[in-house]
Amino acid sequence: MQTRTLPDRAQPFDVSVRESTGSSIVVIFAVGAGGNPERHHTLLDTLAESGCTVVAPYFERLVSSTPTETELTLRARRLSLALDAFVQPGATVAGVGHSIGATTLVALGGGQIWLGPGQPVEITPDERLTRLGLLAPAMGFFQAPGALAEVRIPVLAWVGSEDRITPPAQTIWLADTMRDWQAVDVCITNGADHFSFMDQRPPQSVEVLANKQAFLQEHSSALCQFVTS
Repeated sequence: MQTRTLPDRAQPFDVSVRESTGSSIVVIFAVGAGGNPERHHTLLDTLAESGCTVVAPYFERLVSSTPTETELTLRARRLSLALDAFVQPGATVAGVGHSIGATTLVALGGGQIWLGPGQPVEITPDERLTRLGLLAPAMGFFQAPGALAEVRIPVLAWVGSEDRITPPAQTIWLADTMRDWQAVDVCITNGADHFSFMDQRPPQSVEVLANKQAFLQEHSSALCQFVTS
């Protein structure tokens, strides 16, 4: 793993990069509210070991459970800037994200985020994305009619049964909403919660999953299969 610094207007940002020589697949990883992608190192390492180049920007931690328009557009812009820096002609690009990172990827895949009535968030879709792997996605931002109508790429969504932040009902709603034009594969792991997808949970949170390491490897391997298929 290397850390690169990329320019973004007046403020540069850091990106974790795991390069695979000769790889034709680039995975852009969108971290959740905490902002540090290395807290998902099992997933990122597994993707790299499968032959993918993995690009994962760092972000400032979100202090509110509801991000601002500025925070969302900054994250989306930097994900695309990271792809600009590392995607070579002819490469296949997949997005993998956790929580609000998954939300941002859905927007880059064509979804329309709404922060409330009359409050759409203008994010330019990134047409390089060919599939999305979503971990505990926050889908409440896409409740407006037609908000997901332009998402036309394969989606694998995974959530824990004990997730109280982005409950399984949100992921099931995603699949039901898109079923007429795009199938969404849904996995629900019994006993897992919102942070079980992370190697390093937030401070003061307690792991509820008994077989945590097996789960980390399970969902990491499944995502590898999904992005390389």
